[in-house]
Amino acid sequence: MGSSVVSELEGTLLKDTNPFCYFMLVAFEASGLVRFALLLALWPVIRLFEVLGYGDVGLKLMIFVATVGVRESEIESVARAVLPKFYMGDIDMGTWRVFSSYERRVVVTRMPRIMVEMFVKEHLRADEVVGSELVVNRFGYAIGLLEGDMNSISCRVAKLFVDGSPSLGLGRPRSNSHFLSLCKEELHPPFHTDQKHSDHQIIRPLPVIFHDGRLVKRPTPSTALLILLWMPLGIIIAAIRIFVGLMLPMRVIPYMSHLFGGKIIVKGKPPPPVSSGNNGVLYVCTHRTLMDPVVLSTVLRRKIPAVTYSISRLSEILSPIPTVRLTRIREVDAERIQRELSKGDLVVCPEGTTCREPFLLRFSALFAELTDRIVPVAMNYRVGFFHATTARGWKGLDPIFFFMNPRPIYEVTFLNQLPAEATCSSGKSPHDVANYVQRILAATLGFECTNFTRKDKYRVLAGNDGTVSYISIVDQVKKVVSTFKPFFH
Repeated sequence: MGSSVVSELEGTLLKDTNPFCYFMLVAFEASGLVRFALLLALWPVIRLFEVLGYGDVGLKLMIFVATVGVRESEIESVARAVLPKFYMGDIDMGTWRVFSSYERRVVVTRMPRIMVEMFVKEHLRADEVVGSELVVNRFGYAIGLLEGDMNSISCRVAKLFVDGSPSLGLGRPRSNSHFLSLCKEELHPPFHTDQKHSDHQIIRPLPVIFHDGRLVKRPTPSTALLILLWMPLGIIIAAIRIFVGLMLPMRVIPYMSHLFGGKIIVKGKPPPPVSSGNNGVLYVCTHRTLMDPVVLSTVLRRKIPAVTYSISRLSEILSPIPTVRLTRIREVDAERIQRELSKGDLVVCPEGTTCREPFLLRFSALFAELTDRIVPVAMNYRVGFFHATTARGWKGLDPIFFFMNPRPIYEVTFLNQLPAEATCSSGKSPHDVANYVQRILAATLGFECTNFTRKDKYRVLAGNDGTVSYISIVDQVKKVVSTFKPFFH
């Protein structure tokens, strides 16, 4: 193929021509509900500008409302941790196949460069990104304005190709894609590709393995309005669900969950409780949310202690099951786990952190060293509005957001207890056992195994190692109140 390609992002590489939902994500994740609601309220005005042919004015209004007064570092964090998942879900694979076949790839966007650069370079393998630049004051806050004129994009593209024109330009004919005139050839979507290639022969964008943010769906105007209308009711429902879960006996909760909109799907047969005097069973679970051990205890209808790596103090207090906090000192943690197993069953999630996408992180091998009575359990969940995990936000709200969903669904699949020949008692190394358990759990769920660890996730999403510092209960309650305060005004 040719040596270079320049492609428009909105409406070409991305199916959606309007970037409104991405500014809504920046407003929600970088600032909060007030800015989110304000931007939604201005949607009719923005749409009117577009209809009247003043699309640039509407775009500048979106940029101003979404970014003014927000730290540049916070916008970068949202662009790194939240936006890639939604961009990826909007990729036009026909355009991508054409775009990816060229050696040098340049992306042109109407959005501020800071919002798209990480995604197009890391996942679409672009070499350069040409977009507008946010004006940031000396304190690191965006003032909501752009540097220069948006029509200067063509000049900036030309500067990238001083030695010759780009081989191909991809863009919409009715957009402000003035850079297309610089290209030797131009194509417009939709792109019809050769269907003879099988799926495994297609070079795909690098997948998004880690992502953050509370919203599950792209906040289009209709979806955003639905979310805002639901949230006050969702808070009330979450409070009722948590109260019922804490007050009722564990054996009754499965019957009550249907009355409050929840559902638990159980597959496979769990082992019977161990008799007194014997070491307990170690349930090795995939880690999807903080609720994994609680749901498992609900299914088994008895409280089973759970090993925790790094959760908030409030989550420990609200937990309806006992928790065993590990120190990450191997000898100390091994002694704690063995002591708990001598008392009865125990739950462990050896990934050490949650992963939302269909991937399993590398399993810690510690559990394989301590017992041969290992029962793998494949956990998965489905929610409609809010994710129940966070890397950048406050973990104490994770169970609240989970129960705020209209119909949270959990799937629990029990696998057979590992045979003796698959454990360390047969001479296998702990790492071999851990990798084997990871593989069979991934196969059960249709997931992929990775070598990424907990630290990798937090470095990508939050820029730290994921350690949760102690915060007093009073401070945590104040944080909850301040988070939901806008609903009560």
